[in-house]
Amino acid sequence: MKIIALDSSGLVASSAIIEDQTLIAEYNIQYKKTHSQTLLPMLDELRKMVELDLDTIDAIALAKGPGSFTGLRIGSATAKGLGLAMNKPIIEIPTLDGLACNLYGTDKLICPIMDARRNQVYTGIYEFVKRKEKPVSYKLSSLLSQCAVSIEEIAERCNSFGREVIFLGDGVPVFEEKLTELMKVPYGFAPAHMNRQRAAAFGILAADYYKEGKVVNAADHAPEYLRLSQAEREKRGMV
Repeated sequence: MKIIALDSSGLVASSAIIEDQTLIAEYNIQYKKTHSQTLLPMLDELRKMVELDLDTIDAIALAKGPGSFTGLRIGSATAKGLGLAMNKPIIEIPTLDGLACNLYGTDKLICPIMDARRNQVYTGIYEFVKRKEKPVSYKLSSLLSQCAVSIEEIAERCNSFGREVIFLGDGVPVFEEKLTELMKVPYGFAPAHMNRQRAAAFGILAADYYKEGKVVNAADHAPEYLRLSQAEREKRGMV
């Protein structure tokens, strides 16, 4: 099974190629360029470097949201265009699930936080559950599905479990100081190589989704925003 994985939901633009349980190639960049300038060129560079025959691809995995409205639309349009052109299905991965997957196998609670502006974060709470099989492997389990809430609310939810928590995501530098005031249980932050979205993590989750038949036709794919954009809120007269 061979999967192309894409993510443009946040600050990072990321693309990867996964074959079975092997990461063939990955390209991540976080710099002063829009995802429309980077995502397709990155994928094309990977294709050339590994001499990828696009006809051998089984599916396209994508961070479906939440995240940056512009970023999600760019990623969605890219995946949809590729899926329609190659007649391949799309595997939609919740953004916070993919971000949490960076910390595979940890026995700590995982709380990814993305800055959603307006004093909110896109977040969720996760843990890895050991499967009853050999060799040992783990399944990502959601204790709180992805949502948009205040940093105070997610900190309170984390505290309620009474377990150590690892935070990661672009919301960490924004709310790190606030978390020092709010957290009552032991907590820490993921290191630099694990604290942002990586397409490879989405690709690994997508492999399980594919086996379970959790795919959509490219024509039916749409991003998941969780809340209205600023323009839509203003149009409706909302604050």
